[in-house]
Amino acid sequence: MKRLAPAFVLLPIALLAGGCATGGKHYRIPRDQKPEIVKLETTGYCKCGKCCGWKRNWKLQPVVAYGPNKGRPKEVGITAAGTVADWGTIAADTTHYPFGTIMYVPDYGWGRVEDIGGAIQGMRIDLYFPSHRQALEWGREWKQVKVWKPRK
Repeated sequence: MKRLAPAFVLLPIALLAGGCATGGKHYRIPRDQKPEIVKLETTGYCKCGKCCGWKRNWKLQPVVAYGPNKGRPKEVGITAAGTVADWGTIAADTTHYPFGTIMYVPDYGWGRVEDIGGAIQGMRIDLYFPSHRQALEWGREWKQVKVWKPRK
């Protein structure tokens, strides 16, 4: 009878073979590009109004709560890049880390920059969590993050 390898042996092999995955998302790491290791301040966010700056108007529709788009309709859970926010979605200052930048954050995992935020400037990133409680539990931590910027 043939024995199968345990999952803890197969998972690292699968990740090395074709890029990396977080949840349903897959990221391609350029094999010929070494990661830049950067110390970044990390915080957590979710799709709620407190984290993403939206509220409900008198018709109970989600609208932007403040800023230049105040009062305009808001698609809850949709990132600035137009993707659905999910585990692995990272908000960053796109002047430092453009959309498509892949990151590995210790204790969080793999992610890609797909969102922005009014308070996300400079050497700071915001990590998406499925619940507000999880985002608050992450808190504010400085991490040594591996970064692969997209090629120009």
